[in-house]
Amino acid sequence: MKKNIASALFGLIFLFEIHAQNVVRGIIIDIDSENPLHKVTVKVLNTNLIASTNEKGVFLLKNIPNGSYTLQISFPSYEIQNFEIELKGILIDLGTILLSKDLTEELDHSVITISEDELNSDEGYTDNIAGLLQSTKDVFLSAAAFDFSSTFFRPRGLDNKNGKVLINGIEMNKFLNGRPQWANWGGLNDLQRNQVFTSGLSPNDHTFGGIAGVNSVTMRASSYSEGGKISYASANRSYRGRIMGSYSSGISKNGWAYAFLISRRYSDEGFVDGTLYDSNSFFASVEKKIHDDHSLNFNLIYAQNRRGRSTALSNEIYQLKGRKYNPFWGEINGKLKNSRERSIVEPILMLNHYWDISENATLNTNISYQFGSQGNTRIDNGGTRLINFNGQDVFLGGAKNPAPDYYQNLPSYFLQDQNPSAFQYEQAFLAQQNFINDGQFNWGDLFEANQLQASQGYNSIYILQEDRIDDNLLSFSSILYLKLTDNIRLNASVSYRSLANKTYAEVKDLLGGTGFLDIDFFAEENQASQNEQVTSNLAQSDLQNPNRIVTTGNRYKYNYEVNTSNVDAFTQIQFNYAKLDFYAAININSSSYQRNGIYQNGYYPTASLGKGEKLRFNNYGVKSGLTYKINGQHLLDFNVAFITKAPTTRNSFENPRQNNNIIDGLKSEKNNALDVSYILRIPKVTAKITGYHINFRNGTNLGFFFTESGSTFTQEVLTNIERRNLGGELGIGFQVTPTIKLKGVASVGQYTYNNNPNVYYASDDFSNNVTYGDGTSKLKSLHVSGGPERAFQLGFEYRDPDFWWLGVTANHFSNAYTNISTLKRTDAFAVDFDLIPDSILAQGGAINGYTYNDFSEKSARELLKQEKFNNYLLVNISGGKSWKLGNYYVGFFAFINNIFNQEYKTGGFEQSRRIGYRDQLQEQKKDKSPLFGNRYFFGNGTTYFLNFYIRF
Repeated sequence: MKKNIASALFGLIFLFEIHAQNVVRGIIIDIDSENPLHKVTVKVLNTNLIASTNEKGVFLLKNIPNGSYTLQISFPSYEIQNFEIELKGILIDLGTILLSKDLTEELDHSVITISEDELNSDEGYTDNIAGLLQSTKDVFLSAAAFDFSSTFFRPRGLDNKNGKVLINGIEMNKFLNGRPQWANWGGLNDLQRNQVFTSGLSPNDHTFGGIAGVNSVTMRASSYSEGGKISYASANRSYRGRIMGSYSSGISKNGWAYAFLISRRYSDEGFVDGTLYDSNSFFASVEKKIHDDHSLNFNLIYAQNRRGRSTALSNEIYQLKGRKYNPFWGEINGKLKNSRERSIVEPILMLNHYWDISENATLNTNISYQFGSQGNTRIDNGGTRLINFNGQDVFLGGAKNPAPDYYQNLPSYFLQDQNPSAFQYEQAFLAQQNFINDGQFNWGDLFEANQLQASQGYNSIYILQEDRIDDNLLSFSSILYLKLTDNIRLNASVSYRSLANKTYAEVKDLLGGTGFLDIDFFAEENQASQNEQVTSNLAQSDLQNPNRIVTTGNRYKYNYEVNTSNVDAFTQIQFNYAKLDFYAAININSSSYQRNGIYQNGYYPTASLGKGEKLRFNNYGVKSGLTYKINGQHLLDFNVAFITKAPTTRNSFENPRQNNNIIDGLKSEKNNALDVSYILRIPKVTAKITGYHINFRNGTNLGFFFTESGSTFTQEVLTNIERRNLGGELGIGFQVTPTIKLKGVASVGQYTYNNNPNVYYASDDFSNNVTYGDGTSKLKSLHVSGGPERAFQLGFEYRDPDFWWLGVTANHFSNAYTNISTLKRTDAFAVDFDLIPDSILAQGGAINGYTYNDFSEKSARELLKQEKFNNYLLVNISGGKSWKLGNYYVGFFAFINNIFNQEYKTGGFEQSRRIGYRDQLQEQKKDKSPLFGNRYFFGNGTTYFLNFYIRF
């Protein structure tokens, strides 16, 4: 049989025969050609047993102890399917299993959509769906990956910093925020099919993992069978077009194998206006089998990504401009230009060594080096010029915020008075009409202002700033697999990661000007408000280079390094018996962080330059679980874990842009989790129901905001945060006929704060950290935002023997909440700041008393009620068709999401710029949108994805 016939795999019959010696013998037959399939790999997961089919399609697996196992079947065109069997020394007939290229393409699509959802997400709203890419055999996880992801749904309320992503045994999670950065390998879909996802606390052969599970991706040249694929996709989501081509050689007679992929994704704008997409990706892998027991593999991953960003909208803006509105873009020279672009270029070089020590032992050793940068642009409108007035340096300049959605441009800004005048109504109407008719970023105004300044010999007042992060990451891991007996297996690993990080601001574009004065313009205003002597030192970004003029490509404003290292060790033992499987795992790790300031900041001359205190965190994790097999059809699964985690580098320093100060009361987070599942597997019906309980303690979170005046940049530090995630999941599939399948999914959870965490506020505007009242924020029992807590699905699939398929799902979502303002729920909410002397405000410290004389507890509870979003229903349709044309396989698939164009909110947050009791009471009594009301993220309307492909 020709090798590319095996690539078709339109369907197969899969039979197992279990002999007395526990030998599994099977034959794989291609229904389309009625010939056996060879070059197919069969692996018993969680063991070292692996076999390949011979030219007659037969494979043989020996010495398998009694018990329940999952067989992983890897086909020549990279498909992976999992089949569950129970070995009892009897004949097993799994019957006819219908597979298709269409299913493979459906998996392909899951990679595409999830990758772009990850890239779309703002940091606080990233979901954890990407780990479910290859989990379509599980009904619940399939729904979460394909249909729930667009709503920012998070399984068990966990985002992806609670899970781990590995590529060839190397951890990909970032030190900065604990999350994997999917853009680093985006666009490599066709060569990322070899993925194993262990959900929740389930045991993983490579690493201890996290509460949200582990996604292990294998990108090894020899794991790809010979063949290639070319595809073109059209969409109206994040990008409009994608071109992709890949080829792999298979293993040659002299032990060489190679694979490569190149792709491009592009768009002037996606579903949201002005969100450009420009991405180019390349992957190359070369492997040499040095000896029967040794192989070396080298990978290069390059994924450049540049995207235009969008933002959350207030109700007022949404009503005026709609959900596609994006204030960040405007036209310049007839082309769209976004003022907020994100760019990422962080190539990865990886070397892997595979050593088969014996039939019962293997060792995998890996080393990787990742380097490059990521940047985010924005407008800096603080340009000034320096003059000498009466012997004092004085800074003149600065400009109004040019953002079209700046609050002073909105109609509500002119209607703040209790009884607006006719003139104020006129001003509001003019602002409304201007915003409706235009409302976009005006690049021309910025160029004109700068050119006018330049003509008079002055500096730019506007520039395009880029916030840059340059990383150099060295990673090492060594993973050992041991089969101690027929029933006992041991996994162990050790890893080391070292990161040299540089973070700074850079002048990206002078916007027609000649230079920019590197000082903090607001320093003058802040000093004057405190009746202090005005000096130039306070305003300096770097006292070592005062009053310097910077131009394009120069660093300015802030510049520092953070050096980070982590050592991690893990061991796990697994026992597999006829009625019971159980495991235990332990993990220990040590992390260290240290900031090194390059600039000597004027506000913090003694606490900004040079190396600060070195932080060290020693942590551990233990977990265990068991599966009790009542019989082959009914199983009970139980897992429990206790894990301590170091805070991320982002949540370790108060304000690393300006100083070395460490967060007060910083501790490692403590997590414990429990889940219990009942699994049903009977002919035509598979079902799984799970209950879970997760506690988080000693959490830390750092936030930033400007005061209402916009001149005081404040750090909000929460410590001792406790949260609880409680809920259940259900997935059930019913194979009505060989071609029709019904499915139902339910997820019901409650994700709440479990205490009133400590909170303080730091700023360069006051001498000491500020606390209000008892120093806590009243968050207990409020909901943690992050997508809907409840999600339900009903759907069906039809797969025709003539190689076409169609699926429809109806998905209902509810119980989603806004992200709350912590400051509003401190005692600051009741403080009348007009009663507090300026000297006390400037000094900082504990602020007590000074309560509004008309404060009402009842009214306050109503004003602070957390907003709950409306329920919504999304209907999605998918379908596809494939053909065999000689030795080529041609097909297409299409997905249409939200076919009824439902408008819905996927998330949102309360603002912290105006939080006083009287302000809130006044705004909510008026029949208008609050000036600083909640802002929302909106889901896409009707979107499509259409992909055409050719395999050869």
